[in-house]
Amino acid sequence: MRRTVFNEDHEAFRENLRNFIQAEVVPVYDDWYDAGIVPREFYYKLAELGLFGIEVPEEYGGAGITSFKYSAIESEETARAAVSFGGSGVHVALCLPYILKLGTEEQKKRWLPKFMSAETMFAIAMTEPGTGSDLAGMKTTAKLSADGSHYVLNGAKTFITGGVNADRVIVCARTAPQKPDDRRYGISLLVVDTKSPGYTVGRKLDKLGLRVSDTAELAFSDVQVPAEDLLGAENKGFSYLGQNLPQERLAIAYGAYAQAAAAVELAKRYTQDRNIFGKSVASFQNTKFELAACKAEVDAAQAVADRALEAHDAGELTAAEAASAKLFCTEVASRVIDRCLQLHGGYGYINEYPIARLYADNRVNRIYGGTSEVMKTIIAKDMGL
Repeated sequence: MRRTVFNEDHEAFRENLRNFIQAEVVPVYDDWYDAGIVPREFYYKLAELGLFGIEVPEEYGGAGITSFKYSAIESEETARAAVSFGGSGVHVALCLPYILKLGTEEQKKRWLPKFMSAETMFAIAMTEPGTGSDLAGMKTTAKLSADGSHYVLNGAKTFITGGVNADRVIVCARTAPQKPDDRRYGISLLVVDTKSPGYTVGRKLDKLGLRVSDTAELAFSDVQVPAEDLLGAENKGFSYLGQNLPQERLAIAYGAYAQAAAAVELAKRYTQDRNIFGKSVASFQNTKFELAACKAEVDAAQAVADRALEAHDAGELTAAEAASAKLFCTEVASRVIDRCLQLHGGYGYINEYPIARLYADNRVNRIYGGTSEVMKTIIAKDMGL
């Protein structure tokens, strides 16, 4: 089926990005994988390529393109090459919307130029040990000083993608107690300088997948955050988090679909090249049927992802629709990548083969950004159930 979601400008961007990945990432990716982190200096190359300024308004030096399609192409191209840009996805897809929607004019002028140049890399810290999906149950606190000049931040966060390389982190903290009828009240967003005294990066977590994406534990001990670094209104943070979740879930859905598509191509090439019993693995009927079934699932996932992408760019993607796209695409990817790994036989279990890395990287898609169970809850509620 002819695809209409991307135009000539998008395809020119795709070609440029593909060439960049082949020249700058593929040759060194094994080193990144072994180190478990993308070098901080690499982000300057992404900035030079213009990836961090696409959606930044022109008045702040960006391209002013209000579309998520370039991020979608990045997902497709990194998956195609079986590589990752580490925590930079959080920098753009998760953090930038908060700055653009909630930042004051002064904050945008102060933060966005360095955001685009990679001089200041951003991350966001929501999850805490013991709270998981229950963000309203967070224990991290931020108390305003008597003179109103700064907040005093105390607490801990975990599973923070980009947490090792980050220069500033949007920290969700409780600035007021819960109300009896509203446990979500009292959460605020603070943009914290990681060089602040009392700010500590703990363990870089040893993950099953996404090995080059630095994921860390953070701790705050009497960290002073200037009052002018409050993002949005005080105590309204929970509602802000909900506003950005559709885009976050779209990004995960698109990444999952792209991983599934990449897995099919990897399995196709491997089975064509691999000979057993005197003929290629691809020549066996079972291989053909398995790949055909996987291709059909990928086609369906692509259609769902593209439709959600168009709806998002039109400002029409609802929370339930984003949840549905995430649930469907991540479940499809799980099935497809598992079947494609099986077609690799024993080599599919070896980390030097891209399919093994895709298998491990994909698993978290059904967990972060809201688990599959949470997605089902959102969809059911939208159905009136």
